Amino acid sequence: MAKFDADTLRQLRDVREVTIRTEKHPDGAVAIWVVVADDETLVRSVRAGKGRLVQGPRDGRLRHIGLRRPPASGSGAPGERRRFDRKASREYLRKYQPSPYAQSMVRAEVLPTTLRLEPR
Repeated sequence: MAKFDADTLRQLRDVREVTIRTEKHPDGAVAIWVVVADDETLVRSVRAGKGRLVQGPRDGRLRHIGLRRPPASGSGAPGERRRFDRKASREYLRKYQPSPYAQSMVRAEVLPTTLRLEPR
């Protein structure tokens, strides 16, 4: 598993949202909240399974901070999936706590959409 360098992780911790284009929707970017937990960059779809992020993220691109084609990939093993979900929820609530939408990001139906972004 590749990880972003320290400077990129710092940017991702500070930025409020990033913009991702997916292969399935190349003409329209979607803005998403991003968190960094234990040097892993995590995102999830507030729209659960209906979100564009979930429908085709593997060729997504982070545009907001000028990164080149980091693919988003979810974990494979159920135990690892739960670990990502817990870490992401903790960081979403910490980072976005002032927002009335923060609780929407930790609903049970959005947890399975947690993805890890990795540099290519």
